[in-house]
Amino acid sequence: MKKRSKHLPAFLLTAALAAGLAGCSSSRSGETSSKSDTPHIGIIFTQAGLGGNSFNDLALDGVRRAADELGVTFDQVEPKSVADEEIIQDEMASSGEYDLIICVGDEQVDALNNVASVYTEQRFALLDATSELPNVASYSCKAQEGSFLAGALAVLAKKEQMDARLLDNHTVGFIGGVDNPLINQFAAGYRAGAVYADPDVTVLMDYAGGFNDPTTAKTIANTFYEKGADVIFHASGASGMGVFQAAEEKNFISIGVNLNQNSIAPDYIMASMLKKLDTCAYHAIASIVDDTYTGENQLLGISDGGVGITVEGSNIEVSDSVAQRLEEIREAIVNGEIEVPSEL
Repeated sequence: MKKRSKHLPAFLLTAALAAGLAGCSSSRSGETSSKSDTPHIGIIFTQAGLGGNSFNDLALDGVRRAADELGVTFDQVEPKSVADEEIIQDEMASSGEYDLIICVGDEQVDALNNVASVYTEQRFALLDATSELPNVASYSCKAQEGSFLAGALAVLAKKEQMDARLLDNHTVGFIGGVDNPLINQFAAGYRAGAVYADPDVTVLMDYAGGFNDPTTAKTIANTFYEKGADVIFHASGASGMGVFQAAEEKNFISIGVNLNQNSIAPDYIMASMLKKLDTCAYHAIASIVDDTYTGENQLLGISDGGVGITVEGSNIEVSDSVAQRLEEIREAIVNGEIEVPSEL
């Protein structure tokens, strides 16, 4: 593969790698010094690292599953800063050891575009973000489909008065992190699911203005509750902790996002909409094993196992009738009977 010395002299590259990787953690599954018949995978996490049931942990679950089921070996690296990410990508690509390098998250896009445009023969996968380079396969989830189920669940629970805290009205809420196309996929799906279950429903919507502002999200949630929204779904990252705090203080019901957040406040979180990055990682590796890799954007929905909803870990019991209705809706989405909008 083409070396990158024209961008960074060799002696500087060596020094940068030594300094950068000194602050990163790495582990290898399988001893591999060069490519063999066994596919060898590298995965680079976001600077948030592993732990806490994060996106990174989900991605690692998918890689481990591929190791167990498909027989691949892998290296994993936890950068300590965003600046480390490009250094690690460059090191992996220049080594020639990896059949696929997986990069997690939007924060790696700029670095990956730089590195992948130089190492054009190296195959990459990007999870939960998009690149247009031909040697980068981007894997994203159809957030709107999982959110449709969340919206339907919110309304069905109210219609059945499944919990004593649910008001006899037609109002639910959605709080996003920022008003952008990605977050509005969640909003569009949630509203569509709620309207599908109850055409008379009102879905209150607002944005915290960021993904790490629980105070603002809590204020919005309290306002929504005062307006009659007793089920509130958030797609706002760490801001969502404010929604959960409001739910505990005001005694209403919330719905988590991306990961299974139910255990955070099991008496106040009824369900969590899931974006399954583990499935994305597994699909990416399977394309290497099956020799079907193409540097194209892949969108995984309910039918691919890319999104879903879970009530596991919640103390709020979902009735059998509501669970059955949700399954019918899920099947209708898979069969194409329900087309879920991705825009508001």
